[in-house]
Amino acid sequence: MKKFTLEELKEHNGRQGTIYVAFKGKVYDLTESYLWEDGLHQDLHEAGMDLSKEMAEAPHDEDLLRNFPVIGELDEGGSPGGGGQANAFGLL
Repeated sequence: MKKFTLEELKEHNGRQGTIYVAFKGKVYDLTESYLWEDGLHQDLHEAGMDLSKEMAEAPHDEDLLRNFPVIGELDEGGSPGGGGQANAFGLL
């Protein structure tokens, strides 16, 4: 499974088409979610980020992510080809 650095994850912020977010070390493809248009969710959360901490404040739980494919893992060490860690969430 592909490992994403935080910098790589940020490239998938919805402005170029793909919408990826990380949650608890997994990277999800939310491109097909109409609630993430242009990489924004509810005008509060941005795609291309690790949203693990923000989920606690969301009005829904993490089970909603099961509807979307896991496409990789976040490399929390931040090495190239891996991942990194950041924050900002909302969900579907």
